[in-house]
Amino acid sequence: MHACGHDGHTAMLLGAARHLARTRDFSGAAIVIFQPAEEGGAGAQAMIDDGLLENFAIEEVYAMHNAPNVPVGVFAIRKGPLMASADFFAIRLEGKGGHAAFPHQCVDTIVAGAQIVTALQTIVSRNVDPLDSCVVSVARFTAGSKDNIRPQTAELEGTTRTLLPATRDLVERRMREIVSGIAAASGISAIVDYRRSYPPTINHPAQTDFAASVARRVAGPERVLTEMPPVMGAEDFSFMLQARPGAFIWLGNGDSAGLHHPEYDFNDAALPYGMAYFVGIVETALAA
Repeated sequence: MHACGHDGHTAMLLGAARHLARTRDFSGAAIVIFQPAEEGGAGAQAMIDDGLLENFAIEEVYAMHNAPNVPVGVFAIRKGPLMASADFFAIRLEGKGGHAAFPHQCVDTIVAGAQIVTALQTIVSRNVDPLDSCVVSVARFTAGSKDNIRPQTAELEGTTRTLLPATRDLVERRMREIVSGIAAASGISAIVDYRRSYPPTINHPAQTDFAASVARRVAGPERVLTEMPPVMGAEDFSFMLQARPGAFIWLGNGDSAGLHHPEYDFNDAALPYGMAYFVGIVETALAA
């Protein structure tokens, strides 16, 4: 279920663009970006690859997303890591299948897979700095077809999420080492397919301060939170923040169901705040 409010985000940006086109109360060029395929399609990276930033001489980038359970009209932001990376892994194990009554004649992929599931959790508990954040989730474990047959193969799939690039490297390295070690000890073969997807969303300090100052003029100083804790979800605007300085900000959606929940509903009361924020970014950064 991809109920996330992108229709509301688009309406905010269209409204801001309409106002800016009418008033022209700024000097320079403001590029309005309607980013496709944010959820899993890496639309931001595709636009970068197509030359968006160079062709339009974009120097800074700013983005917004609604935040359920944050009051409408309240903005939230932080410097540095705001959202996590999202990487995906698939582990294929192959041993020797056979009858469940004769375990000594088999090489058990289920036992090895179970050890891998447990051992992967030690990456977070024993390898990552306790003050850092990391999630390693095995979300699928598939093996076997009958209660008295030991399967020849097993497959594990899941996701890892980190806030720091160095932690991202550590997690991949340790996963490969753990799987390789358990496979060798169990007498099975193992293949790890580790696919890096979205990098962490890391706000630039100066641009974060600027975005917060604009939000304060829109909503009032007491309604702008500048120390929002990071969240372990991912966002492909991260690719743009790797390429250009900028900032990503949250805008409250009120008391609503969470993002991607079937009962999620974008709160139209947030629209004026979002439009005013985008207009403020342009008119302040490019003051005539």
